Amino acid sequence: MAPVGEIEIAFDSHGDPEAPALLVVPGLGTQMIYWDLPLVEMLVERGFRVIRIDNRDNGASTVLSDAGTPPMASMMLGIPRGLRYSLSDMAADAIGVLDHLGIEGAHVAGYSMGGMIAQTMAIDHPDRVLSLTSMMSRTGARTDAFPGLRELAALMRSKPTDLDGYLASMEALAKVIGSPDFPPDHARLRTLAETAFQRGIHVDGTARQLHAINCQPNRAKALGRLDVPAVVLHGAADRLVFPRGGRATARAIPEAELRIYEGMGHDIPEQLWPQSVDEIDRVAQRAR
Repeated sequence: MAPVGEIEIAFDSHGDPEAPALLVVPGLGTQMIYWDLPLVEMLVERGFRVIRIDNRDNGASTVLSDAGTPPMASMMLGIPRGLRYSLSDMAADAIGVLDHLGIEGAHVAGYSMGGMIAQTMAIDHPDRVLSLTSMMSRTGARTDAFPGLRELAALMRSKPTDLDGYLASMEALAKVIGSPDFPPDHARLRTLAETAFQRGIHVDGTARQLHAINCQPNRAKALGRLDVPAVVLHGAADRLVFPRGGRATARAIPEAELRIYEGMGHDIPEQLWPQSVDEIDRVAQRAR
């Protein structure tokens, strides 16, 4: 646990402590474990020290249980009434983990909300981010903010409080937002969901995270001032964060590279792990 102000951020570390640090950030309502260990091991083999974190309000990190649930309209429309924290606060949490570990600069990769946090880290703390990989994410522009109705309904559906019900709901969600051309390993996904359930599922915390996402202003202009090697990865079949969000991110960041993968939805399919590792490694090499 890394103390960051009044909260604690859970993390783990893989690889040589003296190797270049790669901080990987999970998305909305997901935990560090969704940066799968076999994927992490592939990154370690490329020479990184990989640090995974649980964002605040999720997993083993501090859950702000006294903060309440944001009003639905405020949460969905980005109205700051009842806002408990911002993406900048979550970016500062990640920087706090680096401080705790004595790491001056790190390569940073994040998917979905984690991509937004990674972008915000580069904006707010440019001297700490060596390279940026933004995956299936967006700039915060209103034109890129709205997901498909079917995907939104699947994401917002209430999660059962019993294990079997939770596992069934996560399997149903994966069918809606996952990659149509890359069938998942259902046993692996079930194991991840079981572990996530045991570590702690916090629906109100996910709502507070979503409120933070929707209340942050458009980052495009700030991204345009970055001077950091960057790559943007996105799935052509993503209907939760449409590919136009990735394209807008790549346009906003000077000299950012863009990779659009056919048949990839809103997940990181195991079949594309080698390509993802290649891109993270390649953009990091640009910083060295």
